[in-house]
Amino acid sequence: MSFNIQRGLFKYDITDHYAILGIPLNTEAKAVRKQYLKLAHSLHPDKLRDASDRDRQQANEILSKLVNPAYENLKDKSKTRKEYHIVLEQTGKRLAGEGLPPLESEEAQQLSQASGDIDTAYKRAVSGLASGQYKAIAQALEKIATISELNLVYLMRKEGQGIRKPASSTSTVPKAPPPPQKGQPAKPGSVPQPQPQTSPVDPYLRRAREYIEKGNYAKAILELRDGLKLDPKNSSCHSLMGLAYLKQNQVSMAKVHITKALQYNPQDELGLKGKAALDRLAGKTSGKQTASNSGKGKSGKSNNNKSGSGGMFGLFGGKKK
Repeated sequence: MSFNIQRGLFKYDITDHYAILGIPLNTEAKAVRKQYLKLAHSLHPDKLRDASDRDRQQANEILSKLVNPAYENLKDKSKTRKEYHIVLEQTGKRLAGEGLPPLESEEAQQLSQASGDIDTAYKRAVSGLASGQYKAIAQALEKIATISELNLVYLMRKEGQGIRKPASSTSTVPKAPPPPQKGQPAKPGSVPQPQPQTSPVDPYLRRAREYIEKGNYAKAILELRDGLKLDPKNSSCHSLMGLAYLKQNQVSMAKVHITKALQYNPQDELGLKGKAALDRLAGKTSGKQTASNSGKGKSGKSNNNKSGSGGMFGLFGGKKK
């Protein structure tokens, strides 16, 4: 039996363990175990004595290749459970900025347009599908795919609530004068001002800065990686990632992203500061080697330490960009 599902989260190379078990994404560990035991019982060969040999074989494959691994990944104290939830969270954030993909199931389309309490509508839809998910073995994969589409829509809508809201501002920004119509000269002294544009990468940059301020550089890098999937040439993403790597003393990776930041925007302020920090580090290393080889002793060592005071981090301790 082929388990090649190309809908919902499966479409993004994520095995949807929750869809396989027929439970919502926020199901607690105890409820996960309860649902697993229920499915394991219903798919056991002893419960399918009246079924055809083919159905019994397919049920056994579903149990061993889908249901059992799904439970192993979601059960309480599983090493992969927390990591899996992080992957789902990051996927929801990334896809919320891209917009909903085409949906095949009517249930997922209705959830995407539902108003009011999205959580209630989502749980009701999943429950309706899960009640008969494995009664007809031949239709089991279709039900899994449909529940996974519901999970995808739910993730995107929940994350999108915090991403698609327009930013409020207490200050009044003067409107730029309209551009002169074709054939009409601009008014003397008027300077055309570009309209501000919102980049889909902005939410990732904002969250990454918040993580950096809290010292959580690994999560900041995850956010920036997702941002670069939307805009691989975003200099701000590259320079901020260079900073995050510098904070973790990963100089080689920092150099890669700072170089890219300046390649895409030679005036990137954070990128220029990052390059200066890297140059100081290179000079400090070179100075130590020179002092050692020339036998300058303590004097040379003292001068090198002084020039490197503050290390690579003193440069980035200023106000938030």
